[in-house]
Amino acid sequence: MTDALSAAAEPTRRRILQLLASHPRTVTAIAGEFTVTRSAISQHLLLLAQVGLVEAEKVGRERIYRVRPAGLRSLQAEIDRFWTDELDQLVADAHALHPPRNERDR
Repeated sequence: MTDALSAAAEPTRRRILQLLASHPRTVTAIAGEFTVTRSAISQHLLLLAQVGLVEAEKVGRERIYRVRPAGLRSLQAEIDRFWTDELDQLVADAHALHPPRNERDR
């Protein structure tokens, strides 16, 4: 099983989370935002649900998906634990070695 951080790191699943952050949606509505199949989106949603980032409510024949605030808070806490002072220093060192393009052009 994948953890929440790994699940959210995948670009399609991250975009699904962004879409659901604005409001709940059906699988069909979510799939309409992608070039992959509805079945593929369903698999992504299943994984996101397994790690606790989304939940579904059955309404008639459809499932309405929404983000789970508690799941997102747990994900944020995991990111916060990962992002240490040492990582900040590593990013600063990388920028010193390779400044962003707009700074190099000056």
